[in-house]
This record gives sequence, C-alpha cells and structure tokens, in this order.
Amino acid sequence: MAPRRTKAKDLRRRTASRPERRTIVVFCEGEASEPDYINALKRLPHVRGNTAIDIEVDPNQGVPLTLVRRAIERSRDDEIDECWCVFDVEWPKHHPNLDQAIQLAADHGIRLAISNPCFELWLILHFEDRTAFLDTAAAERMSRKLDGRDGKRIDAERYMPHRKMAAGRAARLAGRHERDGSRFPDDNPSSGMYELLAAVEPEGR
Repeated sequence: MAPRRTKAKDLRRRTASRPERRTIVVFCEGEASEPDYINALKRLPHVRGNTAIDIEVDPNQGVPLTLVRRAIERSRDDEIDECWCVFDVEWPKHHPNLDQAIQLAADHGIRLAISNPCFELWLILHFEDRTAFLDTAAAERMSRKLDGRDGKRIDAERYMPHRKMAAGRAARLAGRHERDGSRFPDDNPSSGMYELLAAVEPEGR
C-alpha cells in the first residue's frame, strides 16, 4: 500500500494584523511649552500605539504664515495623514498676516490649533475656567502662577491628567463665541488645542 500523502506544513510565520499608525506632523512657532506639551502627548501609550507624531519647530520662531507654508510643503508627502500648525494670536499686538495664514491653511487642508491670546491660555484651562479677555502678558503670568514654573519650559507630565478637562473648557469657550457671534480674532479667550487632542487620541480614551 502506498504511503498516505500529508499536506505540507506552511512554515511561514503568521503575524497578527494590526492597523497602520496614522502620521501627523505638528508645526510649532514656540520652541518650549508647545513642543514640551505635544511630546508628552506622544508618550501616552494609546497615542504612541495608534499615531506617529512628528514635531517641527521653526528655528527662527516663524510667524503663522511661515508655519502654514512649511506645512503645505510637507503635506505633499503621501506618507503624512495630517499637518497641523500650532500658533498664537498675541495681544495687544497680533501676529502679522493672520487672516492670510488661516485662509491659506483652509485652501490646502492644513489644520490649525490657534490659541488666543497665547498657548498659556490652553495651559490655564487645565486648572480652571477662564472666560474673561486676557492679553498675552496676563496669560503668561497666570499660567506661571498656576504651575509654579519660572520660564517657558513646562513639566508637561503634570498636565496630561487634566487634558480632558481643558478640552471641555476650550470647547465650551468655542461654543460661547459661536453663540455670541465673536469672530476671529475677537474670540479671546479661546484655544483650538482641544481639536488637536481629538485628532491624536483615539475616541473613547
């Protein structure tokens, strides 16, 4: 009797399929607090597992229009899913060409996280509500008082447990400005950082 044939065993290693990570590039005008904060986001396990975040800081602390133009160039890379620009309005003197930067970003699909008057407003919202107008100097003083730091650099890990609270406060500010008809740049105080958080964190986390 001829020996029974058996099916050859497939020796190729079977790997579990996992979804491909999204790639987001964030362009920052500041070289301290904004990158510090976003780097802390990158280190969160659920963010690290689902989203690759690349931070680019303008070496000349470029104005918003410069950031948007750099983001447009980078967005042409097919490997990148989203480009974001993080910048401030500044009060009492605004950054130049803000309206042009915003329109150019809209025309090319660049996402914006604008803080009005400055990024420190977003930091403040981690600890308390803030609904009254602030100029840049006042926001910086208040932010330092709340977290006890001396300069621009922040201990971003302290902020991570409070980021959802900050996002809720920022979203409520945006809703209030919309109801009141307060249009940019008169939407002070406000921060679009809550939208960047929603982009980098999987829903439900």
